[in-house]
Amino acid sequence: MSPTLGIASFAVGAATALLLMALAIAPFLTPQWVAFEQDRADAAAWTGFTPADLRSATDAILADLVLGPPDFDVAVNGAPVLSEAERSHMRDVRGVFAGFYAAATVGLVVVIAGRVAARASRSWTRIRFWRAVRGGAVVTAAGIAVAGVIAAVAFDAAFEVFHRLFFAAGTYNFDPRTARLVQLFPDAFWSETSIAVGAVIFALGIATIAVATRRLRSAADSGIVAGALSPVAR
Repeated sequence: MSPTLGIASFAVGAATALLLMALAIAPFLTPQWVAFEQDRADAAAWTGFTPADLRSATDAILADLVLGPPDFDVAVNGAPVLSEAERSHMRDVRGVFAGFYAAATVGLVVVIAGRVAARASRSWTRIRFWRAVRGGAVVTAAGIAVAGVIAAVAFDAAFEVFHRLFFAAGTYNFDPRTARLVQLFPDAFWSETSIAVGAVIFALGIATIAVATRRLRSAADSGIVAGALSPVAR
C-alpha cells in the first residue's frame, strides 16, 4: 500500500470512529433523556427545586450547551442557579463538545468523499474503503468495551481521568452540598448516562462492522467477476 493510500485508509477509519461516537452521544443531549435520568438520580431532592423549576433550569442550561450562546445564566426565583465558577466550567464543556462535533463534521466529509471515490473506482478500492470503515468500527467497539470494564470497577477514577484530560485542574471540582451543577447532575446521572452512551456506541460499532463486512464480500465478488470477464483474464 502506498503512503497516500495508507493515510487515506487511516483517515476513513478514524472518521468512522468519530462519527459512531457523535451519533451515539447526540440522543443523550436531549431534554427527554436528561429529564428521565434526573428523575432516576433524584435531582429534585438534591436541589430542592420544584419539578417545574428543575425542568426550567435544566432545559436552559442544556440549550446554552447545545445551541448557545453559552451564558449559563439561568435564574430560579430571581437567584442565579450556577455560580460564576460553574458557568465557567460549563463554557469549557461547551468548548469540548464544539471541538468534538467540529471534528466529527470533518469526519463525515472524509467518509462521504471516501465513499464517492470508492464507488467511482475499481473493486479493490471499494474493498480498501470498507476495510477502513470496518477497522474504525472494530477499534471503537473494542475500545468502548475496555472502557466499560474499567468504568464498571473504577467509575470515579475514570471520570476524574476524563476531566483531567479535557479541563484545567481546579476548574471542575465542586462541593455537592452547595454547587447546583453537581446537584442538578448527581453522580448517578453520570454513571447511568455513561453506561447508556457506551452501550449505544458498542451497538453502532457492531452494526457498522456487519454492514462493512457484507459490503466487503460484495466488492470482492465484483472484483472476481470483473477479473474473469476482463480481456486480460481471458
